[in-house]
Amino acid sequence: MVHVSCSFTRRPILGMAAALLLSAAPAAWAQTAWPNKPVKIVVPFAPGGTTDILARAIAPDLSKAFGQSFVVENKGGAGGNLGAEQVAKAPGDGYTLLMGTVGTHGINRALYAKLPYDPFKDFAPVTLVAGVPNVMVVNAEKAAANKINNVKDFIQYAKANPGKLNMASSGNGTSIHLAGELFKSQTGIFMAHIPYRGSGPALLDLAGGSMDVMFDNLPSAMQLIKSGKLKALAVTSNQRSAALPDLPTVEEAAGLKGFEASSWFGLLAPAGTPVDVVSRIQQEVAKSLASPAMKERLATLGAIPSGNTPAQFAALIDSEHKKWAEVVKASGAKVD
Repeated sequence: MVHVSCSFTRRPILGMAAALLLSAAPAAWAQTAWPNKPVKIVVPFAPGGTTDILARAIAPDLSKAFGQSFVVENKGGAGGNLGAEQVAKAPGDGYTLLMGTVGTHGINRALYAKLPYDPFKDFAPVTLVAGVPNVMVVNAEKAAANKINNVKDFIQYAKANPGKLNMASSGNGTSIHLAGELFKSQTGIFMAHIPYRGSGPALLDLAGGSMDVMFDNLPSAMQLIKSGKLKALAVTSNQRSAALPDLPTVEEAAGLKGFEASSWFGLLAPAGTPVDVVSRIQQEVAKSLASPAMKERLATLGAIPSGNTPAQFAALIDSEHKKWAEVVKASGAKVD
């Protein structure tokens, strides 16, 4: 019997197998290696506002899903532009995300003479987290003292007292600011705009009495409304909010036809972030938002969860930019 040795074939075969494994490794590593360190979610406003509330709501679920900490960092200023710029200039490696808003990605390009970032080219949309109505709120004690019980009372008081009202906002270019500007332009009243670095500090001053009115996002104002420190007059959406079903819309309350100024909040990554990383984050955010506990939590705040795809979020950003460009033009608001 003749035995033929195959030893001369084993090394090439093993070598070919090793080469195939090595060539496939980068793709496999790209799918599994991220994240191997904490991920930062930049909130471009001060703590306490809706942007901050939503980022901190989803961060624990993302940390649990990926086995790494998702850390919220507040960087307020310039209507959200400072925080957005930070993320726009960060590496596209999946370790820096932005909780963007209708302000940073729908309004500011039309409002500011020059932006330090491009809301389209510098970002990869991940997913819309939630949409919320804004709510027109006034200091409860001042409202009682001046017999302001509804939006018509407020307009009448403002016209009788020109120059006496201060309107707080979370910053230039936010939907909170633009809702107020739209209200001013449609009613013909004057209110001095006082921008803050986020809703949190603005609400504190409004509750404290140094501010008179604000068109805040409903989630961040809800606690102060329920405590009685702020009086809610109307929501700025085109429909009533399920969280405050007895509260009319501005259009209903004052006859301002077509008045609508809602807000939205979503995650974005720097441009160039790997598609698989963006997809994985979107999928886990969608799971978090679909959970009964999260749905209940957001419902009590008046927020409507989403979790849509990156492509759907990108389409929303494009349509919102076009819409708000018209609102900015009509209101005459500009920030240099």
